[in-house]
Amino acid sequence: MRMTTALPFMLAAIVTVLQCSASIAASSKPSKKWEMLTACQYVTDKNNDGDSFRVRCGEQEFVLRLYFVDAPEAHMRDMERLRKQSEHFGVGIEQTQKGGLRAGEAVREALKGSFSVWTRKAIAGGRGKDPRYYGLVEVDGKNLIELLVSNGLARIKGVKPNLPTGEKAKAYVERLNALEAEARKQGLGVWAAPAK
Repeated sequence: MRMTTALPFMLAAIVTVLQCSASIAASSKPSKKWEMLTACQYVTDKNNDGDSFRVRCGEQEFVLRLYFVDAPEAHMRDMERLRKQSEHFGVGIEQTQKGGLRAGEAVREALKGSFSVWTRKAIAGGRGKDPRYYGLVEVDGKNLIELLVSNGLARIKGVKPNLPTGEKAKAYVERLNALEAEARKQGLGVWAAPAK
């Protein structure tokens, strides 16, 4: 008889534990709202490249992965990705890697001073244990994504959210496609390399 009277209490306790667990899990999810971080600084790191690099914004330090773009790989860590990038740009692996080095240098140069980061703290997978979030970068009134694409140093690929300005992702991708077409036409960046 004791077991039957204890059962409702045990069930209530289990339900309470499950509700608390769900509440904790929901609060640890990234925000869907955009957050602007100002006075950010580029942090030199051996793993930095054209689309993923370490930043410090106040007390926070993390790896930022750019939305919308994929810069060429500068290293042979991911040969399949490097091959696909080479196919996209219509050049050989060596030229693609050189483009990756140039993309990393362009980012480092562009971010010498202070800049702003827009992020929703969405987790961007990758190597390493440090936090890695998707984001957008504005520096001196310019958008870093557009700078890379218009200079032929990144292809349009990856996660594509609606922008913090309210612009829809689809419209923004169309603008990026126009920038990429112009960079290709002018033979800029990786597009300047001889065809394979």
